[in-house]
Amino acid sequence: MSLTGSLYAGISGLQAHSQKMSVIGNNLANTSTIGFKSSTMQFEDIFYQSVNTGAGIGQVGVGAGVAAIYSNFAQGSYESTSEATDVAIGGTGFFMVNNPNTDEMYYTRAGEFRFDNSGYLVDTNGYRVQGWQVKDGSSSGTVQTTGVSGDIQLKNFQSPPEATSTVSMLLNLDSSSDDDSANAANPFFSLFGNWDGTDSDTPIADSRYAYQNTITVYDENGSAQTLTVYCDPVKDASVVSNSGGNLQWEFIVACDPSEDGRTIGGQKVGSTSAAGLLMTGTLTFNAAGQLTGMSAYTLASGASGDLKDLSNWTTADLNDDGLPTFTANFTGEADASATGEANASAIAIDFGIHDSGSPTSWSGSASNASMVGNNPSMLDNFTSPKISALTTTSYDSSSTTISQSQDGYGPGFLTDISVNRDGVITGTYSNGQVLDLYVLTLASFTNPYGLSREGDNLFSATRESGAAVTGTANTGQLGSISSNTLEQSNVDTATEMVDLITTQRGFEANSKVITTADSMLSELIQLKR
Repeated sequence: MSLTGSLYAGISGLQAHSQKMSVIGNNLANTSTIGFKSSTMQFEDIFYQSVNTGAGIGQVGVGAGVAAIYSNFAQGSYESTSEATDVAIGGTGFFMVNNPNTDEMYYTRAGEFRFDNSGYLVDTNGYRVQGWQVKDGSSSGTVQTTGVSGDIQLKNFQSPPEATSTVSMLLNLDSSSDDDSANAANPFFSLFGNWDGTDSDTPIADSRYAYQNTITVYDENGSAQTLTVYCDPVKDASVVSNSGGNLQWEFIVACDPSEDGRTIGGQKVGSTSAAGLLMTGTLTFNAAGQLTGMSAYTLASGASGDLKDLSNWTTADLNDDGLPTFTANFTGEADASATGEANASAIAIDFGIHDSGSPTSWSGSASNASMVGNNPSMLDNFTSPKISALTTTSYDSSSTTISQSQDGYGPGFLTDISVNRDGVITGTYSNGQVLDLYVLTLASFTNPYGLSREGDNLFSATRESGAAVTGTANTGQLGSISSNTLEQSNVDTATEMVDLITTQRGFEANSKVITTADSMLSELIQLKR
């Protein structure tokens, strides 16, 4: 091997160490870059020249080259932030972002995301984050997604209203209360008889019931409406003597007569004395004050004439949960005035007792309220009554409302966004609704070292990396999501500084090879003098 060859060997060493210095410099420059993955360079010796030696054929190397530059995908440290859409992956995986201008898909560990003025969730480059839309925006049970992964975009910052479908009301009705609305002919419907829907200010006098409770419900348009339940004990002598020690309370469910939009048999209920009367019925308690039975009646869809006539009131329909239902039709919608009609939005009442049969049904013998009279045995009851753990009672203590709830709500505006460990993006609305909106899409690769760096914290797939395998966080080999968190650069400054020193020394050593070979050549040229 000639002295000139030594010069080229030194040059190859300078070039290799220069490239490694560039890698180290790039690592150190990105010490504070969110989601940055450092690189390491591997050297290799290049081809050899054969020379004759006393021991036979020998080999002399002609320098060094770059064997590979590998990305280091080790986990970076975490930094807490104040933004819910700052997200980090704990473990394997990449976020997916799409360039809307070229439709190119990129992959990144930098989860610094924000919603733009069009509602798209984008990274710092304006590329759109990918995810699956959640079906119906539901937040109950297991999150179910729909369609294929696509751009995450908040198209509607409102939560639509939901009409009330169930009212739960648990009461204690004082067993020592007086019967304030007695009627010997129809003692179980005394409250019903005293209601006058034509008097919108005072449809029933305060002296005519022992207890009332009011709850706000919502119609299909999201408007708040008021339902009131009036209760009074039935202490008629004939009823008490035939009740076997049980105590009956009658109740009515009513709304403001002026808000009653029902039309029955072509007759507007709101213009009659039955205006506002939605349900009438009874609650039966045993001697210990425990709820054992119930009856409920609603205005029949084919009612005619006097709507206060008890023969027009039939047993209430039961929903799938075995609860009696009524229809208010606050909006006055056509074909929605009685349960079972096409547009009806029924409301179920839950006092802590329901029918658990299949199908659900009443076991009483009175098909309409006029058949009951003063006979407790004629009251309808559930075929398979089931008492809830918490239920309405009739103890010898002051009447009170133990708890009440309803499942409707008005329209709401988006007030907050959160992201959980499974990558589910959830919206909180001013109406109290919490809706799952999207699930972040994560990608993994068979050979992540084959990914191509594109700058801007982005990688792109190549033939060497293989195709992306997509899924949601905490599934398969994909890691979990941490919200209000950013993954920091995984550059180890101490290691890089040591590499900096050794690379510098390597560069200096190779430069000495060149200067030494040059000196030797100079001596050789001077031999002719």
